[in-house]
Amino acid sequence: MAGDGDEERPAMGGDKLILRGLQFHGFHGVKQEEKKLGQKFVVDVDAWMDLAAAGDSDDISHTVSYTDIYRIAKGVVEGPSRNLLESVAQSIAGTTLLEFPQISGVRVKVGKPHVAVQGVVDYLGVEILRRRQA
Repeated sequence: MAGDGDEERPAMGGDKLILRGLQFHGFHGVKQEEKKLGQKFVVDVDAWMDLAAAGDSDDISHTVSYTDIYRIAKGVVEGPSRNLLESVAQSIAGTTLLEFPQISGVRVKVGKPHVAVQGVVDYLGVEILRRRQA
């Protein structure tokens, strides 16, 4: 996840806040072992918003603090168990858009580095993109 290319979808160009490689222990998955023992999850978040005012003023009140977005991701991943990573990602994206009206869109990647598959993987996961509805 961290270190991936920063490919963007053309409709979401512009300024963005970037959070990479956030690691949390959570209890998500459809298997009982996942719900009982938990595992590490890795989260990346991109949040699109106009950063010009913050760049001009050097004032935190003109942007969104990375720590606030981190808090949302941490709360969701370390919170109540969900079956699907899609639901984890959706909750992070939805809460971010709800709490910060200045954010126009958000991309969330959620990965499981330790999965029971026959092969070597960095992680398996999901990526979603949500835009603020007009």
